[in-house]
Amino acid sequence: MRRLLLAAASSAVMAAAQNAPALAQSTAQTAGQTPAQTAAPDEQVYRLGQINATAQAAGGTPVGGSVLSSEDIARFNRERLDRALDLLPGVSIATTRGPRNERYVTVRGYDRFQVPLYLDGVQLYLPADNRFDLGRFLTGDLAEIQVAKGYASVLDGPGGLGGSINLVSRKPTRELEGELRTGINLDATGAFSGYLTSASAGTKQERFYVQGGIAKVEQNFFRLSDDYKPTANENGGRREGSDSRDWRVNAKFGITPNDTDEYSFNVLKQNGSKGAPLHTYDPASSQTMRYWKWPEWAVQNLSFNSRTQLGEKSYVKTRLFHSTFDNKLDSYDDRRYVRQSTSRAFTSIYDDRAYGGGVELGTDLIPRNTLKGAVHVRRDEHEEFQTLYAPRFREPNQKSVEDTYSVALENTFHATGAVDVVTGASYDWRDLRKAQDWDGTNTGRFVTYPTKDMDAFNWQGAVIWRYSATGETHASVSSRTRFPTLFERFSSRFGGAVSNPGLKPERAINYEIGASEQVFGNTRLEGAVFVNDLTDAIQQVNILYNGQSVTQNRNVGSGFDRGFELSARALLSEWLEIGGNYTLLVRTLDAVGTPEPKPTGTPTHKLFAYADIQPVEALHVVPSLEVSSNRWTSNSAQTVYYRTGAYALANLKVSYEIVKGVEAEAVVRNITDRNYQLMDGYPEEGRSFYLGARYQF
Repeated sequence: MRRLLLAAASSAVMAAAQNAPALAQSTAQTAGQTPAQTAAPDEQVYRLGQINATAQAAGGTPVGGSVLSSEDIARFNRERLDRALDLLPGVSIATTRGPRNERYVTVRGYDRFQVPLYLDGVQLYLPADNRFDLGRFLTGDLAEIQVAKGYASVLDGPGGLGGSINLVSRKPTRELEGELRTGINLDATGAFSGYLTSASAGTKQERFYVQGGIAKVEQNFFRLSDDYKPTANENGGRREGSDSRDWRVNAKFGITPNDTDEYSFNVLKQNGSKGAPLHTYDPASSQTMRYWKWPEWAVQNLSFNSRTQLGEKSYVKTRLFHSTFDNKLDSYDDRRYVRQSTSRAFTSIYDDRAYGGGVELGTDLIPRNTLKGAVHVRRDEHEEFQTLYAPRFREPNQKSVEDTYSVALENTFHATGAVDVVTGASYDWRDLRKAQDWDGTNTGRFVTYPTKDMDAFNWQGAVIWRYSATGETHASVSSRTRFPTLFERFSSRFGGAVSNPGLKPERAINYEIGASEQVFGNTRLEGAVFVNDLTDAIQQVNILYNGQSVTQNRNVGSGFDRGFELSARALLSEWLEIGGNYTLLVRTLDAVGTPEPKPTGTPTHKLFAYADIQPVEALHVVPSLEVSSNRWTSNSAQTVYYRTGAYALANLKVSYEIVKGVEAEAVVRNITDRNYQLMDGYPEEGRSFYLGARYQF
């Protein structure tokens, strides 16, 4: 029956794709695009930092995936990661419920737990809850962003249930090069609301290179649309609690002793702070636990990457890393955020560390085969405590330690010069060494949870046919798992939940058929049909525990998602380029609850379209349009599910090269001042402006 359902869904979606009208072009380099379209120059991309692309379409892009170049990130002024990723087909921007005020994206319906985040091939993972806020990550120093959708190579390590996102940094290409950028943000009234500034420089010598950069972004507030209707919690105008500050520094030193080998040392440090807007209409009595601020949010990553050629047909790649994450959360008694004296006030500290590495071996010694194997080892250490204020009490430090391992094998059979058949398998396992908690009182005790381990077997396969110099088609299937976090297994959620040490991994089988072709000379068309089958999905359920109504995470959910992506890009003349992409995503969720839970956070229809008009050589005028249908959301208590309104955002960027290397730019975002929301009770920014300049040397 499932095969029949899959076949029927694929046929229906393919028919819809074939009958769909021509759509505007993709801003991204999706599977099959030639590098010249959007990818940064080969030498500018830090190749040691890329995720594995054994199963790749024409142009070096992983099958079914997308690559967003630094040129397009700059073209549409997407200085934060969540906004940059929203340019891609199959990817939708989202925000979390409640006071955490976190931004994330979904990839074909899969959320941030199911799509791991990498920096230069090193997974960024928070051992407590893995709730990275993608709105904090800056994009100014990136050469490209790789997004694997559905099919993520087993060689990259565990966790790629729904794909992966990899941030690839820059690498210098000349003896001396650099960039300076600065700009200010203005709200709809012209008031100063924040600024951006960044600088980078690098040098490439015969046998080594050095790259470094710094960036800072401050947002004092954002202004709501004039169409927003004031409530008791939010009177409109400047959105309360919408401030944020982020800075980032990075450095890279690489050695290239010959034409094939490379060894690189990398460091990145990012720090920031932010406020948390209140729900706009929840009763004041329910908001008293939401007066939160994050005075510290810091990530540091040290890594060593290398590639060594072994003879003419083999190589070895190594990757070592040490990462830290420091996080401080303050909860206050009042919305002025000055008093901490009652039982609802606290200060929570996270101190996380991770270290490990991986080795990958590859060889072409077997005729017509490329065989690769990889081993990954990782230790995550989480430490936390809270300071309570009524009465004042500092909890003892609670520690959790977990080890994760993965062994993988992947083979590419070169059936012909135009056809590759890729098969891969991996075995992942996780050993929980320690899991501690505190019972939440000043006269309490340690809670030591049972250390239950878990493991999983993964498999995948793909066929790629490059039927012409410009055309490609592919089909893939991938069965992957995702281990639950410490938070999902053990968090009490401030007394509202009970643990479940026996929580099992989630599993998904992802299917895809796709194709791309160069038509009419300068036009590239691409499409993909996909079906995702998720089982053992982790879901909160309501239970009675010791006579109290609480929640518990259980493997009681499943999902069946299907859809298609279309993208195109055309150079119509020397002065006009148009492009865009469209995504259809139909989601079905089988879960437990009253009311029945809905698949929240993802629109059924998503469209991005743009034009790049160059009336004279130095001037670029880039209008763009973002269209999203409504999406499911729920009230704070999750007792009512409803659909948000659809929206269309019109944007405009104008840039002018004053002299060679010096460019001035002006941007208008949300030109029509549309009032819209991605999550119940949290409206988005209205019309805003950006004025800036960039100098490249």
